[in-house]
Amino acid sequence: MLTKIVVMLLYIGVIAYLGYKGWKETMLARDYMLAGRKMHPFIMAFSYGATFISTSAIIGFGGAAGMFGFPLLWLTFANIFVGIFLAMVFFGKRTRRMGVALQSLTFPELIGRRYSSSFLQGFAGLIIFLFIPVYSAAVLIGISRIIEISLHIPYNVVLILVTLILTAYVLTGGLKAV
Repeated sequence: MLTKIVVMLLYIGVIAYLGYKGWKETMLARDYMLAGRKMHPFIMAFSYGATFISTSAIIGFGGAAGMFGFPLLWLTFANIFVGIFLAMVFFGKRTRRMGVALQSLTFPELIGRRYSSSFLQGFAGLIIFLFIPVYSAAVLIGISRIIEISLHIPYNVVLILVTLILTAYVLTGGLKAV
């Protein structure tokens, strides 16, 4: 138990340091949203992967596999392979070049400028606005349940702490911290 707490505190310390470092290096919106377009594509792919394949996928698919049968775990592999690897290998460079050429900071901005459509930009933004909270809630629930079970800390306490830590980390450091 003590080892788990020490490792968790070290992890929080690293997160605090990276958030602070990202905050110090963030001057413009481009720095916050895209790390100044200076981050190596390999690191960007890992950041995307860590965000995409999170507790909602790993724990969610694991739980579904436990309920409905372990062959369902192929969904986790498909998500990782198709959702991350193939997307980065086949679409990553082109999407980056297009984003730079169109001076886009967000995906809705990229779509809107690519197709010269304020409707598509607004629609993509609306979809993200509506569904990111649901996705984020699933991730926070998964993280909180893992910590609750492994450290025997009440779920509500963990949920509040994790939410505060993640909020501070992302708000201060942006993509550079991530």
